[in-house]
Parts: sequence; structure tokens; C-alpha cells
Amino acid sequence: MFKLAHLSDPHIGPLPRARAKELAGKRVLGWINWNRGRRDVHRMDVLQQLLVDLHAQAPDHIALTGDVVNLALPGEYPAARAFLETVGAPDFVSLVPGNHDAYTKGGALHLLSAFDPWMRGDNAGAHPLDEDERFPYVRIRGKVALVGLSSAIPTAPFMATGKLGPRQIAKLGPILEHLEHEGYCRVVMLHHPVRRQDAGPTAMLIDCDRLNAVLRRTGAELVLHGHIHTGLVHRIKGPKGPIPVVCTPSASAAPERARWPASYNLFSITGKQKNWKIGLTVRGFVAAGHPPEQLRSQELA
Repeated sequence: MFKLAHLSDPHIGPLPRARAKELAGKRVLGWINWNRGRRDVHRMDVLQQLLVDLHAQAPDHIALTGDVVNLALPGEYPAARAFLETVGAPDFVSLVPGNHDAYTKGGALHLLSAFDPWMRGDNAGAHPLDEDERFPYVRIRGKVALVGLSSAIPTAPFMATGKLGPRQIAKLGPILEHLEHEGYCRVVMLHHPVRRQDAGPTAMLIDCDRLNAVLRRTGAELVLHGHIHTGLVHRIKGPKGPIPVVCTPSASAAPERARWPASYNLFSITGKQKNWKIGLTVRGFVAAGHPPEQLRSQELA
């Protein structure tokens, strides 16, 4: 059995001191939003308790689906990298970026540099700071193939949309076909949800229809995402049957402040090609003052 843990949206705080010029444009709105309430929702003590519980489950690998930072301030990335090191070594943790990691154009460059070891495919060489050359990446762990996509793009104020772009989508199909031919259980990771209705026009994946068209043609055994801070489980069409799609709430969401308190997903993957068995166990907080516990479990495939 292969045990895959999935967490998302840690939103590492507190925010560092920022110069006035760093808060120009969209960042000033995010700064106000953080200080008016988000800093009380995303608590590092909650995140730490969740990580302790996650590591106690002894997963074989960890998938992290983005939003490690908040405003993509240069001062956020050292703390974010230190956090990633506590989650696990780069070969043990696979990261895809979220919209907050690329909050601004400069932020996109910072994230590619700071998070580099956790976003490299197995056969990656020295990457330029260019998402087109980095994503999709592929990591093989046992009979599981993790395929990392980046939907992180800088957006205008009040927008949190994502986009994969034609080059990533064009590369994805042949990758998934090859991995199926080789007999791997294919796990696709991205930050934004794959359905329009799950995020709305201001926060959706702009080219989700093109992504779904690829998945309908090539299939995948599991799709993981974050972004909407909920414990959503649904299915989309694949060539040989439904594909499970699973989201997880923010890993730092305080139980007394968030509608969906912090939790993570733990998948058990067994079987072989054309007969994969995937079980889902969700662990997290029920209420403030209580440690994480098992919340529910179900069979996905």
C-alpha cells in the first residue's frame, strides 16, 4: 500500500514588515484584508498541530497544493521555505504553487526560486525561472506518478483566477498517456478546482474546460487541488469511468474561526493498472482545544 498525504493553503504568517513601495497595487488590499481578519483565521499553532498528526500517520509522500505565502512579499519566502523544510525534504514533498504564491508578477519569480527543490520533476536539470520549462513535472514514487501543474498567475485586484495555459495543457495529454502505458497510478495536482461552479468567475480556473477535455480523453486516477478551503469530493468524466477529484481545507484554518477547520487528506493506494483501489481518510480538527482526529473515510475507487 502507498500512503499519500494531501494538504493545502497553509498561508504562512505573520506577514513580515513591508516597505511602502512593496504594498503598491494589489498588495495593499491584501495587506488590509490580512490585518482585518485573515491573520486570525490562519494560525500557525493550528498548522503545527496538524503537521504533527500528519507525520504520525507515516505517509510515503506528501502533496501540497499551493498558497504557501499570502502577498508574495520578498520577506515571506524565507519563512515559507523554512516551513517546507519542516513538512519534509524535497524528494518527500511535491508542491504546486497557488495564486497567493504568485500574487504579483515579481512574486512569480520569487516562488520559482524559493520553492525550486519541491517543484522539480525526477529528471529535471537546471531550470530557468520559467514555468513553461518546469510544468507539468512528473515524480515517480513506487507505482504512483505525481503530475504537478501550475495554475498560479498574477491577477488584478479582487481577482483570484488561475490559468494553466496552452503549453501546459498540450504537454499534459502525452504525459498522462505515457504514464498509463507504463502502468502507474496517475495523481494530478494543481491549486485551482477543475469545475467552474466550485470557485465562481473571480476565482475559477480560466481554462478548466480545456483541462477537462484532456482528462476525458486520457484519464487519471486522482486529481487533487486546494484554493477554495473546503473538503470537497466529486468526480469528473474520464475515458473509462469517473475520475475522483478531492479538495482539502486550509491547513492553518482555526477551528473557532473557519467554516471548514484545518484538515488533510490521507489516501491509501493499492492494486495495479486498470484495477487501482483508492481509499480516502480525512483527519483534522472538530473544535478548538481538541487535537486532530479522524473525521471521515470513504472508498474513491
